Amino acid sequence: MDATADCSSLLRFIDASPTPFHAVESVARQLDAAGFQRCDEREDFGAAPPARGYLVRSGSIVAWAGERAALREHGARILGAHTDSPNLRLKARANTGAAGFRQLGVEVYGGVLLNSWLDRDLSLAGRVMVRTPRGAEARLVKHDGALLRIPQLAIHLDREVNTRGLVLDPQHHLAPVWGLGRTDEQLLQRFLAASLGCAAEDVLSWDLMLFDVVPSTFAGLNRELVFAPRLDNLCSCWCALEALLAHAAAGARGPLGVLCLFDHEEVGSTSDRGAQSPLLEYALERLLGEAGAGREAFHRAMARSMCASIDMAHATHPNYREKHEPEHWIALNAGPVIKINTNMRYATDAESEAAFQLAAERAGVPLQKYFHRSNLACGSTIGPLTAARLGVRTVDVGCAQLSMHSIRELCGALDPRFMARALAEFLAR
Repeated sequence: MDATADCSSLLRFIDASPTPFHAVESVARQLDAAGFQRCDEREDFGAAPPARGYLVRSGSIVAWAGERAALREHGARILGAHTDSPNLRLKARANTGAAGFRQLGVEVYGGVLLNSWLDRDLSLAGRVMVRTPRGAEARLVKHDGALLRIPQLAIHLDREVNTRGLVLDPQHHLAPVWGLGRTDEQLLQRFLAASLGCAAEDVLSWDLMLFDVVPSTFAGLNRELVFAPRLDNLCSCWCALEALLAHAAAGARGPLGVLCLFDHEEVGSTSDRGAQSPLLEYALERLLGEAGAGREAFHRAMARSMCASIDMAHATHPNYREKHEPEHWIALNAGPVIKINTNMRYATDAESEAAFQLAAERAGVPLQKYFHRSNLACGSTIGPLTAARLGVRTVDVGCAQLSMHSIRELCGALDPRFMARALAEFLAR
């Protein structure tokens, strides 16, 4: 298999999606090209919602392929992932500075490996709310050139950094430099206004994030690796989207195929569009429609449904093997990883595990199973949240990676396509 040819679109997707808002835009663009119809959740879905459709709520998106009758009769096969990644985000009063430098005030979003953001070529992307005659409107911004840098303190001024370790205070040590001169309270607003073609006073608010401008790339001796930002969890979003598109192209037979990409997983999913919100539940209820005879039909449909929660998995680190469960080592380019935790930090149980294992067999892809070390705290995913919200059997799966939550991460070049193929089979039955 030519890995670079098979997942080159993954790299393009990641580079085009520095924020959840851009990720949703990227997904919507591909859905549009495949004949999916955008629906407005503020409007009536009507007696016959489109057989290929989607709705957007800020940094989250729900898409489906199949007729309403498929949901009523066979339930749904749901692919869930998240669009957000740990990063640094601008404060509301972001213009700051000291010692002759112009800087921006930032806040840490999620479980960031802070040291990985030092001495990187950074820029800004996100959404800006702009005043218009029709009211406030959202505009996406993405500045591709190097704009910002968080400079690390020289070793001459921190002689023990390599023995004592680097300690970063998020309040004092992370403000990026983006120019020279006195602090200007309107500098950011004027910068944004120039790029958006509006007046500075019409820039009302923003959700802006820092990102690394270095493009994603294939790497390694045989180009068998991917080096990229935001693999957690844009790689999973790409795999799930590829699976839904393949399912739709094949005729979307069997259960209703559903894709749900949530924002805010990295900070607990408690928002209007996170996995703990009713976004997916309401979408499925509306797709079922009045013809489904209300909540009783919805409950029956959910009992026939299953969800695959797709989030990246820990590969066994060659330099820290002692941190991993010795009987469950995980390799790159060795196929999707089923993630299992007795305390339900992952939603997998024997039933959902077996269902995904059969899907991988039908797809002809290898499979791995991950257990966290018993003496280390285990992370979690949207899987348990979705399972609890909808009452659907759920399996947690992911592609293996290293450097999780770093500004630059690493995965195998074969695994994303392996995962997409397994997910397509999961959708089919």
